[in-house]
Amino acid sequence: MNRVNSLTQAYSQAPWRKQLQWIGLFLLLLIMVALVAGIYLSVTARAATIGRQVQGIYVEMEKVERNIEDLQTQLAYLTSNTVIEERAAELGFQPVNPDQMIYVEVPGYKRPEQATLGSIPGKAMPSEPVLAPEYTQSLFDWLRERVFEPAAPLLVEMRP
Repeated sequence: MNRVNSLTQAYSQAPWRKQLQWIGLFLLLLIMVALVAGIYLSVTARAATIGRQVQGIYVEMEKVERNIEDLQTQLAYLTSNTVIEERAAELGFQPVNPDQMIYVEVPGYKRPEQATLGSIPGKAMPSEPVLAPEYTQSLFDWLRERVFEPAAPLLVEMRP
């Protein structure tokens, strides 16, 4: 028994060493928590900064859109019938009666053809699928064809 006590006493650690180990583990845990919190704060700060930049960009976009709408309003006003008539009168233009108009025929001039916006009447849409069968085949069909029934085409060919 004396020998067992001496062995356990030789391999057991002093109480101050155990306390130092616990303090070291606590400090290591504290440092790890501080690192995680620092990384979290850094990422959060960057996300907030970028979020503010995005908000600023949206404000700029709204200002530009408002400016475009103002310019379109000014253009609509300047090209309105009343303003055009006033400007034409200031420049000395006068309204023309249809009897006073002179039409000039230009040889070789072809009137532009009217654009066809829809399909030609009477022409039927093709009833065939636009995609090749390889692109319309499902994964399950392909597996059944390639894996589960690989010899099916050979059986059909061999029958008389």
